[in-house]
This record gives sequence, C-alpha cells and structure tokens, in this order.
Amino acid sequence: MLAELLARAREERVFSAAAWSVGTADGVLSRGVLGTRWWGGPPAGETSRWDLASVTKPVVAVVVAALAERGALSLDDPLPRHLPSYAGTDKASITVRQLLTHTSGLPGGTPLWRTHTTSESLLEAIRTTPLPVAPGSRVEYSSQGFILLGLIASAAAGKPLDALVAEYVTTPAGLRNTGFGPAPDAVATEDCTWRGQVVTGQVHDENAVVLGGICGHAGLFAPLADVERLGQLLAAGAAPLLKPATHTEMITNHTAGLRRGLGWQGLDVPGSPVGIALAPDSYGHTGFTGTSLWVEPSRGRYYVLLTNRVHPSRTSNAITEVRRQFHDAAAQLQ
Repeated sequence: MLAELLARAREERVFSAAAWSVGTADGVLSRGVLGTRWWGGPPAGETSRWDLASVTKPVVAVVVAALAERGALSLDDPLPRHLPSYAGTDKASITVRQLLTHTSGLPGGTPLWRTHTTSESLLEAIRTTPLPVAPGSRVEYSSQGFILLGLIASAAAGKPLDALVAEYVTTPAGLRNTGFGPAPDAVATEDCTWRGQVVTGQVHDENAVVLGGICGHAGLFAPLADVERLGQLLAAGAAPLLKPATHTEMITNHTAGLRRGLGWQGLDVPGSPVGIALAPDSYGHTGFTGTSLWVEPSRGRYYVLLTNRVHPSRTSNAITEVRRQFHDAAAQLQ
C-alpha cells in the first residue's frame, strides 16, 4: 500500500527517491526504499543518506535537553548567559525555552545568505536585526532560533555541536551513519543556481552552507535504518537519550494556538503536515527537503518518510498531499 502510493508519486515526479518505515518499538510494519538517487542516477538503497533538513532541529533539541539534565544549562536561561554579545539587545530576554518552542520573536524564513556570505556576517545579522514581535508573543517557526540553540549548546558544554550530537544522540542511540555532511553517498537535492550544480552530499539549506554545514537548524544526513532506529527509541519513551520526565516535557504542548513542544511540533488540526489520522498526542518534525519523523506515544508507533522532493527543483508543493496520504494510509496498518 505505501510502496504503491510512493511509487505513484515518483511517477508523477514528486521526487526521484523515497524511503519509509512504519512500526513500533518492537517491530516494523512496513519499510522500503525506491527510486534513484537523482533522475537518471543509480538506485537509492539502504546505505544512501538523506539530507534531513529541519529534522535536524529536534535532534539538536534533544542535545539541549540532555545538557539541561546535566546542569550545563537551564531551559529558562536568557540568551546572554551563554552568548554574552546578546546582552543589551532586544533579544536579551529570550530564553532557551522560547527558542525551543518557536516563541522567541525571531522571524521565520529569512534568506540571510543572499546578503551575508560569511558565517560571522550572517550571525551578526541575527544579533542586530530588530525583532518583528516581542519574545513570547506568538508562535513563529524560526530557523534562526535553532541556529542560536546550536551556539548555546556549544557554549554551555564547551564542545562543538557535531561532537555534542554524537555524544548525546547518535552514539547512545546507535545511529552509526548519522552526522553532519559532507555525505558523498547522499541522495541528490536541488539543481541550485546559487551553487551552479545539482547538490549531492552538501546541506541543501543555504544559510547552513554559509554557516559551514554544522548548525542547529539543518545539516544532518542519515540513512533510513538510523532514522527508523530513532523513531523506535522515541516510540519506546526515548531511553537511553533522556529521562522519562524530560522526554515528556519535550513532547508536551507548551503553546497556545499552534501546538509546539520543545523542539517538536504537535498535531495541529487542521493544518498538520501529516494529516489528521494520527492520534492527538502525536508529535514530530518535517524537513524542507521532503523528510519527516513522526511518533504516536499512545500507540507506541513511529512513522518515517524520507524523500528528495526538492530535486531537481523546490517549486512543486506536491509533497504536501503525498505526506498526508502516506500518514493516513500508514495509520491504518496492522
């Protein structure tokens, strides 16, 4: 059922490749890989890695939560406690918790890379650009907030972000082939005019490129088996990554209106990117490249869908309906 749905989407050129896994902590109900790493390229397979895009965000959120468990930071710390240059700015009162729940007041999609070509310049633009709204006043999905979370984690722990992801997520979870790029075995993403080539193995997100590819909002690559493994661990309660109370706090809704946990998105009805067939307590995250990881705690189930829907172009929104159909069908699996 799921294979046929995704094969049909490939025939309609929504993506050149897809991988999926649906199941519980105890077993897999459906999984597979289909298509080619790029149009006319070699087949995608079990070892092919996928640009997770914003699915990087909840992984970094787990790192932040793990550091909070160990006392390296508090979720209620204001920005300047870890990033002193923010003292005296309009962002000085923003807390780690507000960054995690997308209530910091920082703006949403902003192509800073167009006018800021170095990491230093881009980060300074985040620091100095006036906030459009006051912290805590509304939910607005912001990659800038997770860029700052990556910096906060590094400052609090005294280690680079990639080392923290390895220490607190990929190593204890057994995700042996997940990490920041470059990833030469990756499925291709966009035919990018800015880079003058089809992007394969470099992070798709342009702001992440300027920041060096290791940052809090995007940059991780993983094969299906690793994202599947992460889904199974989350469906079982997130051990050994987090204490039960910490995991519960992460997946609990903390906002009014749009449902946001700490680094996770809740099931918004209507408007959920994964449809409305999943349980009301479900949570997850999507990625711009066509990836997603979703979990239903009450059913102990996980849903992984990995595609390269931006290949060769990001212009189509056909993945929106495919995602909903996939999750609607997957929810019915027995």
